Amino acid sequence: MAEALGYAAAHDGWGPSARYFYSRLYVVQDSLRACPGGELLDVGCGPGMLVRRLLDTRPGDFHITACDQSRAMIKAAADRVAGADDVDLTVARIEDLPFPDESFDVVLAMGVLEYTDAARALRELARVVRPGGLVLVTMLNPHGPYRLFEWGVFWPALRLLGRLERLLHVRTGRRHGAAVSGIRAVAPVRLRRMLREVGLRPEDMVHYDLTPLVPPLDRVARRWARNWRAHPERTVSRGTRRWMGTGYLVAARRLCQ
Repeated sequence: MAEALGYAAAHDGWGPSARYFYSRLYVVQDSLRACPGGELLDVGCGPGMLVRRLLDTRPGDFHITACDQSRAMIKAAADRVAGADDVDLTVARIEDLPFPDESFDVVLAMGVLEYTDAARALRELARVVRPGGLVLVTMLNPHGPYRLFEWGVFWPALRLLGRLERLLHVRTGRRHGAAVSGIRAVAPVRLRRMLREVGLRPEDMVHYDLTPLVPPLDRVARRWARNWRAHPERTVSRGTRRWMGTGYLVAARRLCQ
């Protein structure tokens, strides 16, 4: 349960994690703007942040089914959406969804593909969405300067510092470090190819959480640069600024047979 609470807390405040989640919420809602409603599936819903946002901003438009492989996340989501009539929650893995074929008009997978077998997961998303239905997926951007520096320099430096601190007998709670994440992010070109291979036609792509800064400089800058909450549209790009995105979203349609 502590993990679920920590994940939810990361959406708040003014740090890099909050900015990332806020920017991602914006692009998801923007991508759904033209969708009139229907049956919606949120795969990997976590503690229900996106579900809660849709209930608040699109009341009555969607009947929402949300799933996550973590029971603690589903419990936290249930608490967050308590009293809502149009939400069903269940424990499930994205690689083996317990739903019939062609069950949903919209399928969302936010922050999930990086931590799973993406090819198998996409086949399941394509299976459960209806012909002509909308699929939205996000992915960390492995080619952006932020991720390149974070994964290739910053995290290894923290691990090295932690090992040195251990040799110097620094107390465990005060040591630096970075856990092995298990992230398997793929580039936009490859993800779009994978979508096509399972019968999904990419229609739009937008990079979000734009930042030219790298850790830990971004943490310092976020104390003063706070316009992203008032103007989230400035944190996304489909054009020349997209190289600064720390993540990206692809919108695709299932081909009609």
